[in-house]
Amino acid sequence: MAWNEPGGGNNSNNQDPWGSGGNRGGNRGGKQGPPDLDEALRKLQDSLNGMFGGKKRGGDDDGGKRNTGGGQGIPKGIWGIGLLILFAFWLFNAVYKVDQQEQAIVLRFGEYHRTEESGLRMYFPPLEKKFQRNVTQVRSYEQTGQMLTEDENIVQVPLTVQYRISNLEDFVLKVEAPETSLRHATESALRHVVGSTSMHQVLTEGREQMGVDISERLQSYLDTYQTGITVVAVNVASAQAPTEVQDAFDDVIRAREDEVRERNQAESYANGVIPEARGNAQRMLEEANGYRDEVIARALGETSRFNQLLAEYQQAPEVMRERLYIQTMQDVMQNTSKVMISNSEGNNNLLYLPLDKLMQQSGSGSSSGSSSSAASSLSDGSARVPAQLQQRDARSRESR
Repeated sequence: MAWNEPGGGNNSNNQDPWGSGGNRGGNRGGKQGPPDLDEALRKLQDSLNGMFGGKKRGGDDDGGKRNTGGGQGIPKGIWGIGLLILFAFWLFNAVYKVDQQEQAIVLRFGEYHRTEESGLRMYFPPLEKKFQRNVTQVRSYEQTGQMLTEDENIVQVPLTVQYRISNLEDFVLKVEAPETSLRHATESALRHVVGSTSMHQVLTEGREQMGVDISERLQSYLDTYQTGITVVAVNVASAQAPTEVQDAFDDVIRAREDEVRERNQAESYANGVIPEARGNAQRMLEEANGYRDEVIARALGETSRFNQLLAEYQQAPEVMRERLYIQTMQDVMQNTSKVMISNSEGNNNLLYLPLDKLMQQSGSGSSSGSSSSAASSLSDGSARVPAQLQQRDARSRESR
């Protein structure tokens, strides 16, 4: 029957969970009420006292009155053990090890106090706080962005930045988020360098120089911010145009390749023609120099010969004149095939000597009679020529 049902009688008062009158706990006897919290705490305390040598509490015969003969509260042994456990936990957190590749900085009351190198170290929390990082490990991250080049073309440039922590104090204290600042500085340096470079250099052979320029500018930014980060290397991957205009960029690249091919062919043709022309020009110069030297040498020789003849002529003019005349006629007769000889008797008759015909007849193997007659006439003519010349010279001298 429920406690608030009518007709419950005295049982309804015993089952009232809130109790009645000034008795807040209600009737705790029997199985209807909740367990007694004080009794449970008392039993727990008695068991702990028995474990650590304290005097055990117990009930008396007067209906469960507390025995106040034992020591009240937690024993001193428990306090000591608790303090020992707390000290061990504090010592476990206070002692730490710094590896060979690491450094640690210690802050005392939030202010920089010291830098710890490798080894077994100790600090005093909560008065001190430590920050431990690997300062030799090379970290890296990748970044990609669309940039505007110097000639106002959009390119997509991916790059990888490798860095390490060089100053742990600046890395922890000077900047709140140094790696975030590194990413922002990288984007700024990349935009500045790409904005100062033409698209052709970005897409082809200018990537290596771009990496060097980005690394130098990025390091200057990080030093200004005092991030404690050193840039090891910046590697610029193969840049490309945005997807929307990739076909147009491919056409431009093919056109530039055609331009390079045509230029190479023109240079090859020039390399074949120009040396030949230079060789011909040099040959002509050498021939001209040779001809000049030949003319000069011949003129010098003729001058020397003339000087020698002049000296001889001054000593014997008549003899030298006759000799020069005969040599001249001999030179003239050697270059002609027909000879015309005037008659010395003054009848205007000319003697004709066909020397070319006579030579042909003697060389073709004609009859012996004709050959002997031609040879005899040739010998007679050749014999009369000097005699007539001498007579003409004598008459010219007598007339003078």
